[in-house]
Amino acid sequence: MKNVIIGIGEILWDVLPSKKVLGGAPANFAYHASQFGFDGYAVSAIGKDALGKEIIDELAKRKLHYHIETTDFPTGTVQVTLDGNGVPHYEICQDVAWDNIPFTPKTEELAKNACAVCFGSLAQRNKLSRETIQRFLDAVPSEALRIFDINLRQHFYSKDIIEQSLSKSNVFKINDDELHVILPLLGLETMNETQAGKVLMKKYNLRYLIITKGAIGSYVFDNNDCSYLNTPKVQVADTVGAGDSFTGAFAASLLKGKSLKEAHELAVQVSAFVCTQHGAMPILPDSFVNLLRN
Repeated sequence: MKNVIIGIGEILWDVLPSKKVLGGAPANFAYHASQFGFDGYAVSAIGKDALGKEIIDELAKRKLHYHIETTDFPTGTVQVTLDGNGVPHYEICQDVAWDNIPFTPKTEELAKNACAVCFGSLAQRNKLSRETIQRFLDAVPSEALRIFDINLRQHFYSKDIIEQSLSKSNVFKINDDELHVILPLLGLETMNETQAGKVLMKKYNLRYLIITKGAIGSYVFDNNDCSYLNTPKVQVADTVGAGDSFTGAFAASLLKGKSLKEAHELAVQVSAFVCTQHGAMPILPDSFVNLLRN
């Protein structure tokens, strides 16, 4: 496989109290993976508007590859408010460009060359993008990492979308709040985190399961082991994109041949650093990036 890591789904502007910043979990993931020497691609859609042009300009500035289709729908935006701990709350606009991502020959070609792809539930709220994402996953090589970073937002999810996505994944990432939402949907509400983790691993034939617990810590399961690490104490600027940076660093580490524990350790350190920065796509220090240099 080539050196291609892809985030497919929403790309948008996070409109923060003081400014707007480029956002969307799949693009954040691709950007952070690209900092470790991979060819990161954002696959999504924009509108024929100034905000769409600004997204392309921003991706170029960050040297992130992209396959972004232009549609007749407006470029996506999200109103972001931060609580006293810097934790974001989102108001997500509907009927926007990333709800209408088409499946094209270029999209299929990217899928066939991917060593990892990350996707979520949010961009599957609309039929067209959902079908594109599912077709994309079907075209990805069987040995590639197929990461379902569930990313529950507002009411934009369903049991069917969650189960279908899990069936096409080999890595599942979820935070503890989201876990408590989906366990009743999957009939697992009586289980604690570690019990649920083991059941989910077996039921959906996963290679890895990640459960993050914000400022507390995180679990990573594989078929033989479970790693738990505390979250480092840092001065938080905001937590926007921290989870995506965790996923990007974890995937990059595995693809560079690191063990589960090594990948987990780097992911925790990277996400803690991102929490100290404003916005979802800060440049990572060389001390992190050099850990995966060949």
